[in-house]
Amino acid sequence: MKRLALFAFVGLLSVTLSAQMQTPQPSPSSKLKQTVGLTDVVVKYSRPSMKGRTIFGNLVPYDKLWRTGANKNTTVSFSDDVTIGGKELKAGNYAIFTKPGETVWEVIFYSDAENWGTPRKWDDAKVAVTTKVEVMQMPMPIETFTITIDDLHNNGATLGMLWENQYVGVKFEVPTDKKATKSIEAAMSGPSANDYYAAAAYYMDEGKDLAKAKEWIDKAVSMNDKAFWMMRKQSLIYAKMGDKQGAIAAAKKSLAVAEEAGNADYVKLNKDSLKEWGAL
Repeated sequence: MKRLALFAFVGLLSVTLSAQMQTPQPSPSSKLKQTVGLTDVVVKYSRPSMKGRTIFGNLVPYDKLWRTGANKNTTVSFSDDVTIGGKELKAGNYAIFTKPGETVWEVIFYSDAENWGTPRKWDDAKVAVTTKVEVMQMPMPIETFTITIDDLHNNGATLGMLWENQYVGVKFEVPTDKKATKSIEAAMSGPSANDYYAAAAYYMDEGKDLAKAKEWIDKAVSMNDKAFWMMRKQSLIYAKMGDKQGAIAAAKKSLAVAEEAGNADYVKLNKDSLKEWGAL
């Protein structure tokens, strides 16, 4: 029994030590975050090193599909739609596959980013964008595979890949002007109906200045004559201020628009309030 107990203890100790053991990964993982204009770009990849090996044309054969790194897929995500080689790439997360050549690389953005290495079965329907990029020879060796986001400007950047003595750069454009213009126009045109509604609702719910809440909800309703939920809030603010007739009038408008929209919840809410206020 003592011998069995000793064996069990040794086995447990071995498992514990194994679980605690840490060693460096041969291709450590890396994460690169960069804002380009107003677009967030995130690259996740593993970084193999040369370690005396010939890379392109040997470890990485020419004109064959490569995972573009090591381990799980190398991925890039864009928070907005971008343009690559004149083609639109929708916002989202993509695996980056490549076919390195002596003078040109084909770079493929693939919508399935959950493979370990290259897909077992390639699906052309998952190819979002492909582009071809000329190879630039580096004046010095790059020991460890590296991805960069360089040449930053307001409307785009370059996704660079470097290893051994080669560099390829994929230029992409981001919709900065469109987003900035929309933001400027929205700010310069003043608060929206939703802004006025949110401010009025907060003031009412928190028991703050009801006169301000009334001013803001009136503006919100005047900007959207189909917003039955805003009219409902307007009726409640009026009622809280002691303006029963104003509350009834707003509730009747909200009821009519809610009925037209087929919103049974707001129809009931308004009818309940109108009964409470003696209007039904």
